[in-house]
Amino acid sequence: MKYVITGGAGHISKPITEKLLAAGHSVTVIARNAEHLKDLVAKGATAAIGSVEDVAFLKTVFNDADAVYTMVPPNYSAKDVKEFIGQVGKNYAEAITGSSIRFVVNLSSIGADLPKGCGPVSGLYRAEQALNSLQDVHIKHVRAPYFFDNFFSNLDLIKTAGIMGSNFAIASPRFPVGATSDIANEIAEELLNLDFTGHSARYIASDEIGTTEIAAAVGKAIGKPDLQWIPFADSDALKGMLQAGLPEEMAKNYVEMGAALNNGIMQSDYLAHRPSTFGKVKLNDFANAFAAAYKAN
Repeated sequence: MKYVITGGAGHISKPITEKLLAAGHSVTVIARNAEHLKDLVAKGATAAIGSVEDVAFLKTVFNDADAVYTMVPPNYSAKDVKEFIGQVGKNYAEAITGSSIRFVVNLSSIGADLPKGCGPVSGLYRAEQALNSLQDVHIKHVRAPYFFDNFFSNLDLIKTAGIMGSNFAIASPRFPVGATSDIANEIAEELLNLDFTGHSARYIASDEIGTTEIAAAVGKAIGKPDLQWIPFADSDALKGMLQAGLPEEMAKNYVEMGAALNNGIMQSDYLAHRPSTFGKVKLNDFANAFAAAYKAN
């Protein structure tokens, strides 16, 4: 089988590529920087250097492939984050049209069932819809949860204010979270099996927890057993993100996403269609990784 993997050598794309190569498949990896793909090329991957914003480039790379893994890379300079994400989805759909690709595994998110109100995830709704416009192409949207890695943004907050927090607070066990390693394993499984038909979505998660439990586990791991999760007002969260150097457009979208998590709409469809199995990485595993980063910071 001939696969195309987007996302370069990222935390999800790299292990996916490695698993496909280990299974004996031909894999082309799209990235902007050839240097980042050296390890994968050494293992047998083919590098395709270019941008997912370049439809002509995508058409060339997709032309004779059998299956593709699609994801939208972050763009912190985008003037309209949702529009950028949706446009990349349209680029993928246009490039797949006329190619030999018949299977697509698309990295999406909880909340992508909603057309608005979920920050950057509302852009993923648009990307899903663009891909779903394809005829005679089987598509699996893998809707991942909130990444464990996102909590690393609390490192400085703990050191300066002695708290964790954001503009959401979620009771256990209504907060699905995921490790990139588990997400990569699930996506690789879909790509290796290619046993899905039509257009469908699959929810995945490593654990289901709450923000109080997150602070407690992290606090125990770093030697601060009284660490608490403090919910912020949207305005305060926005101010903090801007002070941290995040562009205003991205900060506003993250605040909108946090509000959607806080009121529960973002995870509502996930909770109605929970996965029957979960990944290997649990909250305590992440807390130990967080503690290592905390000590090194």
